[in-house]
Amino acid sequence: QVQLVESGGGLVQAGDSLRLSCAASGRTFSSYAMGWFRQAPGKEREFVAAISYSGGSTYYADSVKGRFTISRDNAKNTVYLQMNSLKPEDTAVYYCAAAIISPLRPVSTMVVADEYDSWGQGTQVTVSS
Repeated sequence: QVQLVESGGGLVQAGDSLRLSCAASGRTFSSYAMGWFRQAPGKEREFVAAISYSGGSTYYADSVKGRFTISRDNAKNTVYLQMNSLKPEDTAVYYCAAAIISPLRPVSTMVVADEYDSWGQGTQVTVSS
């Protein structure tokens, strides 16, 4: 398994931006498809975004499409989540996750948490109105 550590969370105002990072160690990072999920208090963990091994394919939840961008740097073993135009409803603990999947499988199918093998500890994002 790969070990994942998120960073970059914080307290911001509505309309601000944040960039989350997820550093990976262990097995070859480029072997993993990566995803971001979030969990707000009292709610279930929800899918945010996913990216393929190479970074050439991405997929987003409708709630963040056009505002968030997932990217990866395989040379740095890091996946990022650029979050713009933040809203109070984006407040949650954000988790990155890793999965080994068939190269033929679209990342658009990687929206369920159970599909992922490794998880980070999460980073808190709080957006005030």
